[in-house]
Amino acid sequence: MTRTLVVVGHGMVGHRLVEALREKDATDRWRVVVFAEETRPAYDRVALSSYVDAWDASALALAPHDGAVELVLGDRVVELDRTAKVVRTASGRAQPYDALALATGSVPFVPPVPGRDLPGCHVYRTIDDLDAIRATVEGARSGGRRAGMVLGGGLLGLEAANALRGMGVSPHVVELGPRLMPLQVDEGGAGLLKRLVEKLDLTVHTGTSASSIGRDHRGRLVAALSNGVELDLDVVVFSAGIRPRDELARSAGLAVGDRGGIVVDGACRTSDPDVYAVGECANLDGVVYGLVAPGYSMAEVVADRLLGGSSAFPGADLSTKLKLLGVDVASFGDAHAKQEGALEVVVNDAVAGTYAKVVVSDDARTLLGGILVGDASKYPLLRPLVGRAVPGDPVALIGPSGGVELSLPHDAQVCSCHAVTKQRVVDAVASGDAVDVPGIKACTKAGTGCGSCVPMLKKLLAECGVEQSKALCEHFDQSRAELFEIARSTGATTFTGLVSRFGRGRGCDICKPTVASILASLDNGHILAGEQAAIQDTNDHFLANIQRNGTYSVVPRIPGGEITAEKLIVIGEVARDFGLYTKITGGQRIDLFGATVDQLPRIWRRLVDAGFESGHAYGKSLRTVKSCVGTTWCRFGVQDSVSLAIELELRYRGLRSPHKLKSAVSGCARECAEARGKDFGVIATENGWNLYVGGNGGFTPRHADLIASDVDTATLIRLIDRFLMFYIRTADRLQRTSAWIEGLDGGLDHLRAVVVDDSLGICADLEAAMARHVDNYADEWRGVLDDPEKLARFTSFVNAPGTPDPTISFREERGQKVPVLLGVPALSGANDPAEVSR
Repeated sequence: MTRTLVVVGHGMVGHRLVEALREKDATDRWRVVVFAEETRPAYDRVALSSYVDAWDASALALAPHDGAVELVLGDRVVELDRTAKVVRTASGRAQPYDALALATGSVPFVPPVPGRDLPGCHVYRTIDDLDAIRATVEGARSGGRRAGMVLGGGLLGLEAANALRGMGVSPHVVELGPRLMPLQVDEGGAGLLKRLVEKLDLTVHTGTSASSIGRDHRGRLVAALSNGVELDLDVVVFSAGIRPRDELARSAGLAVGDRGGIVVDGACRTSDPDVYAVGECANLDGVVYGLVAPGYSMAEVVADRLLGGSSAFPGADLSTKLKLLGVDVASFGDAHAKQEGALEVVVNDAVAGTYAKVVVSDDARTLLGGILVGDASKYPLLRPLVGRAVPGDPVALIGPSGGVELSLPHDAQVCSCHAVTKQRVVDAVASGDAVDVPGIKACTKAGTGCGSCVPMLKKLLAECGVEQSKALCEHFDQSRAELFEIARSTGATTFTGLVSRFGRGRGCDICKPTVASILASLDNGHILAGEQAAIQDTNDHFLANIQRNGTYSVVPRIPGGEITAEKLIVIGEVARDFGLYTKITGGQRIDLFGATVDQLPRIWRRLVDAGFESGHAYGKSLRTVKSCVGTTWCRFGVQDSVSLAIELELRYRGLRSPHKLKSAVSGCARECAEARGKDFGVIATENGWNLYVGGNGGFTPRHADLIASDVDTATLIRLIDRFLMFYIRTADRLQRTSAWIEGLDGGLDHLRAVVVDDSLGICADLEAAMARHVDNYADEWRGVLDDPEKLARFTSFVNAPGTPDPTISFREERGQKVPVLLGVPALSGANDPAEVSR
């Protein structure tokens, strides 16, 4: 018989509990009903500060549950009747349960500071909190850069400060303790952290607190600190810790701890055997855990117990690794050397801006913990070794030479978020189910939480003997990036010349179009000139996208989506005269479908004469730079997004790359152009532009990452030039920018170092290469129309150029002709040419 589980709370831990139960409940023994106080489904609260980057809540959303889960949003549970086994909600709903899981989380602690309830004072906990903070910041009347105060210098406090910085606020961080992040780092690490963050327009006040908050004669907030300092402010954020939400349990008579939290045993069961508690509301052995990893462990335990298992809470890994205000911070194990006899080994490099400490046992044989600030690259290797033998000299573990080769034992945990051991990863690789990092994630969930273990997953693949071949194909042992450099340095202009000197054989359908793309990226003439014409991809053969029934699409470029009435009329006349299906795309262009090969030159002659040029919808190149209307029309716009989108599209048009490129420019943080879903996207700010890279849609959607903020237009274009040319030179064949960035050693940090800080000293060369592309650009279709030899390619049949292809046919649908596929039933939407042209 199906039983009912009611989950109260839909944060990250509540979401994980439901997912774990659904994964293990193969026979659907449990019906699940979830009540959420917030009006939106579960989201990644750990990454809350990133919401400020684009104000897009969907970027934080966790995976939705399947249809067997009833999710009730915006309806708080207000009563628990344990006798009747019913919960009642604010809306009046009464929901019976067989088992109940309380995942009510925690609330921010607001110190009893006089004035804490004034408008402009906020807590930092939810998306709604950030929206409220933003409204206060935008409504502030002060001139210049606004000022804010964050009360609390711990983990959440620094995250809140980072969020304020993203809103254009100069934050003051006030911490009662003697140092920042007192729970995670020691005095030495905190000292370096303070120096590093104060370089980022952030002021730190330690050893003090706010004694009162009021308003001055201008209406601005004024905070008086206990050390006598007064701060003029526009916004105040309280982030001084959390308190477990146990009021529902208290009112129902469940046992709670002396300092709060619902008391649970090792099975996460409360004093009522039918009621469980997980996450930040639970008190286990007198401890309330404020991290997500212990909450996930609790969720797994409850899911197992509900299905008849006997698992128990395995203990909490309180290790943390994060980037605060651009600074790496990590702590693990006994970071503060509390164990009797513990020894501390410290390497503090003030010049390099790094601090590293390992804590070992009194005989220096066992690793107990550590702290890393400024450079946390060794965290994935050191954390799993806690409690194990130190592999060599402790100094060498953290020294700059990195002289100790670390190898994890098989029972070591490599992913603390999902409790995945090295053995589990090795078994997945050995079974053949995982041959790369995405495969490991799919099989084991390792790397799908905080992501800090991903570098270790790459090392384990190599340790398992999984060699990721860099060979492009059987004809070239080199990678695409290496072939690019060979072609660039040797001046190769043909595939034959390249394969004869650096490869073997005659080539294949992998290496030929790849080399064709490389040569096009190096501006080696028209892609249909000479030998290049024969090695192009299918679509490039006729400079058009082939469709399902053998016809082609025509996509003229419309930079920024801006078009005159005269040009619209020309497109309409061409579509009418050639009987083409027309559709406005998501990229602000007009697609014309249904053209035969022999019609393409005649269509393009009319379009080119009207001032259009190729939109490169067929090529691995820039497609569009989408835009909103910005300051041209919109009352919210803060920059001219249309002009910038046009400038960028005209600059990068025809740029051949390893994969297609899409871009967008939004004129304000409302993000109407969806710039964070593009390979490179730009969002306007009051001070300039924010640049995002590495986003894409498709089968694995990914939001772009912020790489530079508040830059002027000239700097923005220079950074995009560098980013695109670096991608073109180093990416693999058919590798989108998102996968390319994730695959870089050092990821986004390395990319930022190269294209923003010029760490490799190649930016001048990258900029020069882009300048050559801009100077040498020529419309490909105009080049065809001006060359009789190229025009001769555009015939359906060589021996009967005027004969139509008998396999192509159409039918009428929605007022336009659409293709009919031979042997395929005419299902509504099945032959939608708009879908197959992408």
